[in-house]
Amino acid sequence: MNTPERFSNLPSYAFPRLRELLDHHTPGGEVVHLTIGAPQHDFPSWVVDEIIANADGFKGYPVNEGSDVLRGAMTDWIKRRYDVPLDPATQVMALNGTREGLYNAAMALCPETKNGATPVVLIPNPFYQVYMVAALSVAAEPVFVPATAETGHLPDYASLPAEVLDRTAITYICSPANPQGAVASRAYWQELIALAEKHDFRIFADECYSEIYRDAAPVGALTVAQEMGADPERVTLFNSLSKRSNLAGLRSGLVAGGPDTIRRIKQLRSYSGAPLPAPLQAAAAKVWADEAHVAENRALYREKFEIADEVFAGVEGYVSPEAGFFLWLPVPDGEQAALKLWQETGVRVLPGAYLAQGEGAENSGKGYIRLALVAPAEQTRAALMSVRSCLY
Repeated sequence: MNTPERFSNLPSYAFPRLRELLDHHTPGGEVVHLTIGAPQHDFPSWVVDEIIANADGFKGYPVNEGSDVLRGAMTDWIKRRYDVPLDPATQVMALNGTREGLYNAAMALCPETKNGATPVVLIPNPFYQVYMVAALSVAAEPVFVPATAETGHLPDYASLPAEVLDRTAITYICSPANPQGAVASRAYWQELIALAEKHDFRIFADECYSEIYRDAAPVGALTVAQEMGADPERVTLFNSLSKRSNLAGLRSGLVAGGPDTIRRIKQLRSYSGAPLPAPLQAAAAKVWADEAHVAENRALYREKFEIADEVFAGVEGYVSPEAGFFLWLPVPDGEQAALKLWQETGVRVLPGAYLAQGEGAENSGKGYIRLALVAPAEQTRAALMSVRSCLY
């Protein structure tokens, strides 16, 4: 039986690969998981009450693009957060988490050719794995652009040859960045949007970590695009309640952008999407409308940023993250460091190479490990001290 070749060269997904590296070794202490970015802080207690109050909605099929109330709550949040007014009927759509949106947006919007050639999808390296799979699914050429210390841990797309940029259909950009915690400045967005206008490509702005920051809220791509008077179809925003509100299991994400962009994504999703159940939509609408719990959540992460800065003070190459909830720690070799930590302390971290493309020294994540600061503060402190004493 013939099988497709387009996914034949996919590397093993990060977490099965980590299990293969570690699980046949005995942990050297009480197991502490710092691998997966699954929030552990409490979500608002009233979320459950809202689901129960709307439980009758489980009997019916949910609205695929999101109820009027939910889409209104989303555009209200975008207006408060980014100062960008959007029409809830035509410029926003609910997602079952942002991963499916980041994938299906490429399916809906990537052309078969660009300037008579195979289209290019630009991807930061390291990257969220769905970006690569989306590019392969639409028969585009994924081009991985290093996001290293030398580039401020954000990809320098402007440095690419004009021939590549002229074939570019879509560029993915994550700000705040996973895994490095770097934030795209207003100047960075201005340069990228100007580049997209010049070479006529779309920007998919993955801003899922936008509400976890220290002091100033990261500027958003939609804000800068509006300031510049860019084509309203140029930037597509993705965000969710997973990190903002500690509700990864609620699966409430959003995609927002120009009317034509949302129309095309909505049309595809009518056939292939898995809508959020109606009671969950009702709860999500209330969560998008509330900011008090977000401020409380952010304060908990800020405390852990400060713990990390204290523990790793003096470590050469340590960069305190601007936002998000990961540490991107420099080590000689990420796999060796992860195995050593596991065998000697029981702390479980992710080798940076598992989040990047390339072999050996060409892999921009090879010399790093990623740690998720999702556990309670004192548990986080103890784990980070174990990392410091073991590796540094």
